[in-house]
Amino acid sequence: MQIPSKYEASQVESKWYDYWMKHNYFHSEPDEREPYTIVIPPPNVTGVLHMGHMLNNTIQDVLIRRARLQGKNACWVPGTDHASIATEAKVVAKLKEQGIDKNDLSRDEFLKHAWDWTHEYGGVILEQLKKLGCSCDWDRTKFTMDDDMSEAVIKVFVDLYNKGMIYRGYRMVNWDPEAKTTLSDEEVIYEEKQGNLYYLNYKIEGSDDVLTIATTRPETIFGDTAICINPTDERFTHLKGKKAIVPICGRVIPIIEDEYVDVEFGTGCLKVTPAHDENDKVLGDKHNLEVVDIFNEDATLNSYGLHYEGQDRFAVRKAIAKELEESGVLIKTETHVNKVGTSERTKAVIEPRLSDQWFLKMEELVKPAIEAVLGEDNEIQLFPKKFENTYRHWMENIRDWNISRQLLWGQQIPAYYYGDGKEDFVVAETMEDALKLAIEKTGKANLKAEDLRQETDALDTWFSSWLWPMSVFDGIRNPENDDIKYYYPTNDLVTGPDILFFWVARMIIAGYEYKGERPFNNVYLTGLVRDKQRRKMSKSLGNSPDALKLIEEYSADGVRVGLLLSSAAGNDLLFDEALCQQGKGFGNKIWNAYRLIDGWEIDETIPQPESSKIALDWYASKFQKALTEIEDHFSKYRLSDALMAIYKLIMDDFSGWLLEIVKPAYQKPVDAVTYKSLIAAFEDNLKILHPFMPFLTEDIWHYIAERTPEEALIVAKWPEAKPVNEILIAEFDFASEVVSGIRNIRKEKNIAFKDAIGFSVINNGNTSTTFDSIIQKLGNLETIEYVTEAVEGALTFRVKSNEYFVPMAGSIDVEAEIKKLTEELNYTEGFLKSVQKKLSNERFVNGAPEQVIANERKKEADALAKIETIKSSLASLN
Repeated sequence: MQIPSKYEASQVESKWYDYWMKHNYFHSEPDEREPYTIVIPPPNVTGVLHMGHMLNNTIQDVLIRRARLQGKNACWVPGTDHASIATEAKVVAKLKEQGIDKNDLSRDEFLKHAWDWTHEYGGVILEQLKKLGCSCDWDRTKFTMDDDMSEAVIKVFVDLYNKGMIYRGYRMVNWDPEAKTTLSDEEVIYEEKQGNLYYLNYKIEGSDDVLTIATTRPETIFGDTAICINPTDERFTHLKGKKAIVPICGRVIPIIEDEYVDVEFGTGCLKVTPAHDENDKVLGDKHNLEVVDIFNEDATLNSYGLHYEGQDRFAVRKAIAKELEESGVLIKTETHVNKVGTSERTKAVIEPRLSDQWFLKMEELVKPAIEAVLGEDNEIQLFPKKFENTYRHWMENIRDWNISRQLLWGQQIPAYYYGDGKEDFVVAETMEDALKLAIEKTGKANLKAEDLRQETDALDTWFSSWLWPMSVFDGIRNPENDDIKYYYPTNDLVTGPDILFFWVARMIIAGYEYKGERPFNNVYLTGLVRDKQRRKMSKSLGNSPDALKLIEEYSADGVRVGLLLSSAAGNDLLFDEALCQQGKGFGNKIWNAYRLIDGWEIDETIPQPESSKIALDWYASKFQKALTEIEDHFSKYRLSDALMAIYKLIMDDFSGWLLEIVKPAYQKPVDAVTYKSLIAAFEDNLKILHPFMPFLTEDIWHYIAERTPEEALIVAKWPEAKPVNEILIAEFDFASEVVSGIRNIRKEKNIAFKDAIGFSVINNGNTSTTFDSIIQKLGNLETIEYVTEAVEGALTFRVKSNEYFVPMAGSIDVEAEIKKLTEELNYTEGFLKSVQKKLSNERFVNGAPEQVIANERKKEADALAKIETIKSSLASLN
């Protein structure tokens, strides 16, 4: 079948993806082969394909396709994450458009809307991954809210609770007033922001004295329950044992003493608001202070805020500052920079808040996970290794994990209350089990299911995704099933360093807790995708291209190559659309290379030319050397370097040299031996390129020969490593320099390639003649004559110690050439004198940096060699 003149990516991509799907190449079942498993970092169910997904999933597809070619049982499990906060926010927004308030709905009614939304939009990103060529096992697609996945999460919660590792505590938490839920410490981003420091006077009860405190949050005075001074601070000795009056609300509060107060900060007096600051809460507990919570869940003030009730905290800050100033309480304001916590999801400023929450004890759980990455055995390897320090810092400073969220979308915590007390609950996988436990605990045999009420909080999304490598294979519910025994531990995890703690570390913790072993062998941490100006790509900056439009314009293969050419392991990717164009151009080059070969007539009767035989032997060794380099890059997850090695092999060695050497003369046939060997070499090129450019390579593969489904490229055999003939490679490198020298003379003297020329060599280096037939063909030489003296009337050039002569008699104007060479000689000799003068200057030599001196000596050596060559050429012309 003749190959078309043009590669039509859009038609080819859909054709071959459908073909792969039809023949079930992506699906895996346990068998006798070595498994190779990757679990996808599940994108948010709310998501659409962006540049980060493109990079991450291209890398995973390269790894999985290579494993498939290596004969491994490749299994890439896809899926999505329910993303509690982000998804609930989208559903709430959609309901608002319809005039529905979430608070007017029951839990079941809201969840129906959430599931409707998920069914409508949830699979979008997975469908988009297919456009990129991702060869996931779609039959194994999982969603973190699937019934079986949720069962696993609940089972783990109950197990950890029964082990005494999950507890309910009234703690200061990070509250997101926009999402109206608590967040873990890791979900809070601290940003430096400029604000104000407000200096306020508090009256001392029973006197005309005042004390001054400095605060960044004047709106929280309604929650003040003490003023604290440092007992060693002599400035405030007279205040000991007295009480202060809170401005506006008039509450009388004690003045307490504690060395916690920094005498250097502000005025040395500290207002204590136990409900709204973690450190104040510690002080409050220590001194038995009253706790006054002044905020509603949306960070508006409640009734404690008096006339500010119902107003937003930031609006109150402005208004109360004005009121305090007018009443003479605010005596001055200073600008002040401090770190403000913001929600990773909603970007809202976090409000510290006391709340009943569920926590998981982490101190003991993390120990095997620390040893796995940082211990001597190094069971799990991070690539690049620099992230080990980040991992160590997080894990060694870990705090108990706040796993509850005040959301409806997610797995509902399986705690069932049977009374009003804080400890009046049981934890069980089902209502039936909970009822039995409640009857046992209370002794009330007449308790019914309707007497129990389930905890309304949902679990943190990460509490489901930390089980991902196990739960996708049903390893929590059925720990001895065939899939989990075969596919676990998985091989490689590809993800971003921003979730090294959120997800990677927690999966490692869960793996050791529930399987007693690592969840994966290697973690490859990609960089962030940035634009050419090093800015992170985002919708708000408008610098993030539409992923699907890129595919449409440059082809999926072109975009994959473009992404990987700009992606060094672990470093941020500076994305440039021109690289996608380069990827597309690379594809066209390969397409046209095969079109050239496909157009040759094959003659079974003619013998193989010596030049073709040697060239094919050379390329076989060159390929093997490149293959060794590629394998090394893969072992170190340097996929960009692996691709570049393939790129150079095909562009330079195959297309630039081999095709040129074996190409038959114009309108002449090629011998069958050469053609067969060339096709075999081309097929090997397609095999190593297939993981990077799957569509183009599969398409050409089927043009080369009619193939059965069992013979498709996607399931072909990765090339085997064979010995490399380094001598042959070195001899070719030398020969290629000779060819370049001949081509330069042809170009300079405007000698058409169709005109054969004479050629002589003084073989000072005793160079092998193996490649003479190739030099003769590529230079269109009449003969190659070995001589012992310079050839008169010839132009000359050198390669190492060998001298080469191209006779010019009758081809050029000898007098003009002598004049030109003489001028060049005079200029070069003058240049040499100036360099030597500089090198003979002791002050220069002693004072200049070593590199500068080395550069000058190189200039001297180059000038001397050039002078010798010009003199040799002049001698041959005279």
